Amino acid sequence: MNDSGGSPAPKSVLCLGAAILDTIFRVEAIPATPIKVLPTDCVQIGSGMASSAASAVARLGGRSRIWGRVGDDLAGRQYLDDLAAAGVDVAQVRRVQGRRTPISTIIVDRHGERLIVPYYDPLLDTDPSWLPIDEVHGFDAVMCDVRWPDGSARLLQAARDTGKFAVLDGDIGPPGVVERLLPLATHAILSEPALARLAGTEDLPRALATAARLTPALVGVTAGERGFYWLEDGRVRHVPAPRVQAIDTLAAGDVFHGAFALGLAEGMAVAEAGRFACVAASIKCTRFGGRLGAPTRDEVLAALAVRG
Repeated sequence: MNDSGGSPAPKSVLCLGAAILDTIFRVEAIPATPIKVLPTDCVQIGSGMASSAASAVARLGGRSRIWGRVGDDLAGRQYLDDLAAAGVDVAQVRRVQGRRTPISTIIVDRHGERLIVPYYDPLLDTDPSWLPIDEVHGFDAVMCDVRWPDGSARLLQAARDTGKFAVLDGDIGPPGVVERLLPLATHAILSEPALARLAGTEDLPRALATAARLTPALVGVTAGERGFYWLEDGRVRHVPAPRVQAIDTLAAGDVFHGAFALGLAEGMAVAEAGRFACVAASIKCTRFGGRLGAPTRDEVLAALAVRG
């Protein structure tokens, strides 16, 4: 379908998972002993893996919606307002009465490394039965994280059943979660720690081969400054990440997953989507503020043109 101007309509990505209110402090160094540290910068934003991916999709010119759960508290209202301001459709984020919105305090040092202290209300409703699964056919791709396993399992399965791209952000989570969700995805992109724990080895080729035996999905891994690796036709493929001076790596993986899902939705092959996502994530690393550092479409295209 084209819009009134005749241009192709933006592709749409439905994201499901973590919905958190982050407070991010920038400091010179993360202290090794108890001490008071004065930050040089601070932001408070709606965040979380799937939420940051949805924000990145919107920033890159796609249409994004987030399905998730927050409490009926001030933090929940702040989260919803902030994600909506970022261009994400939050109309179907559920506010759970009497429960607390997940929150996180994050300290980022001058090298871009971070210390994260999250809190998740253990009584925040996990029941996915309210999800409007019949709406999945209206999206071009879905992207789920591991923070709400029951919801992710339902959405990934629905996406596969309707022939949509079903991307899993397979980060470290409770035992058994990645194993449960892996077979439901069409594209399972894991973090290095999650892949190593799943496969019992840090050797990437062996780990990818082990993961691939557990799922019909295409299996890949984000490897930070080394880029993106995936297994295709029995061979390990690789897209390198651009060399940048990182000042904040927070949400870089989330930006990668959002950009990758959008790339697939737009018809990119895996290598092209991986290159697009690596550039987007690398640009984000040069900016403080977690998902706020996600680049625009024009910035990614300019960087890709320079790389050739």
